[in-house]
Amino acid sequence: MLTTLIAFAAEAGAEPSKVPFYIFGGLLAAWAVIVSTLGIRAHDTFPSSRSAARGVIAISVVLILCAMGSAVLTS
Repeated sequence: MLTTLIAFAAEAGAEPSKVPFYIFGGLLAAWAVIVSTLGIRAHDTFPSSRSAARGVIAISVVLILCAMGSAVLTS
């Protein structure tokens, strides 16, 4: 019985933490809600300039890559 518990504990400890994926996935979801809300409310003026559009795209790409990378690393 003790050997079974030790083996189970070793297997449970070997699985990587999925917390980074949950954090980046949550940030990405929140960012999507924020961007879509701003886009719906101010569809004519959002983003206000070309540099603001590039900033929104850059933040989106970084969050997507972080979420994807953490999903692959914690799988």
